[in-house]
Amino acid sequence: MPAPLPLPTRDGVGPSCVALPAGPWPTIAEFLVQRFAAIPRATWEARMRSGEVVDEHGVPVTEMRPYQPRLRIYYYRSLETERRIPFDEVVLFQDEQLLAVDKPHFLPVTPVGKYVQESLLVRLKRKLGLDDLAPLHRIDRETAGVVLFSVRPETRGIYHALFAEREITKHYEAIVPWRGEPVLPAVRRSRLVDDAHFMRMREAPGEPNSETRFELLEAREGWARLLLAPLTGRRHQLRVHCAAIGMPIRNDAIYPELLPEGGEDFERPLQLLAKGLAFRDPVTGVRREFKSARALSLPLRPKS
Repeated sequence: MPAPLPLPTRDGVGPSCVALPAGPWPTIAEFLVQRFAAIPRATWEARMRSGEVVDEHGVPVTEMRPYQPRLRIYYYRSLETERRIPFDEVVLFQDEQLLAVDKPHFLPVTPVGKYVQESLLVRLKRKLGLDDLAPLHRIDRETAGVVLFSVRPETRGIYHALFAEREITKHYEAIVPWRGEPVLPAVRRSRLVDDAHFMRMREAPGEPNSETRFELLEAREGWARLLLAPLTGRRHQLRVHCAAIGMPIRNDAIYPELLPEGGEDFERPLQLLAKGLAFRDPVTGVRREFKSARALSLPLRPKS
């Protein structure tokens, strides 16, 4: 079992950690100010005076503490203001080992960027009082649907192995433009690599490392609802594969083209839903299946 962290969970947020690299900084404070340029020096100084910045041994870091390479520093991440995501998660299942949750669109699974309190993990920790809660997998912030969490660190590795060994069956639904082709069902296998832009992935020549099965559920007036079954779990896999076969997911701002960043439009969620997952529970032996109660609908207007 991992050693306890030197700072406790606060308001559902566990401490962040940064390892100090070799470098010329005279103090730890100087490193933090340069490493996290968006955080003012005064903010770091206030955190240190409050005892909210400590080393791996729980010793508080002061403003003048000398720099020490390879030391791990823990601190609380916070935002001055944070916009609320106006959609709620739904708990589908909870026992001593697992928590299954139906995530809404727009809510990240874990804290990232401008989202801390408004992340699924932090919301659940605050609501349920489960400080050791951790996601067993991720889905994109823009995607809605089923997310599985581990409740206890002691059994977490057992459940992680299910994903690593592909013992979990996952299926998604998506709304895409439809011209009567390609012929479905079909399978897309390709090699996915990081694109030049950090937000994107792309297909590249070489040995495939991703695979998705496509099935047609319904079609009407230029739109289709697809069942997507990923055999692998590469980042943005379903979004890339749908775009690659000429059926980009409706309201996707990244594929096939990266659109200019604008304000969040809660009326236009990405039409991708993690509809369900199934597996045999390695701890209890029970067959588990969790399904999202959310649904995607074909647009009422024809595709122009």
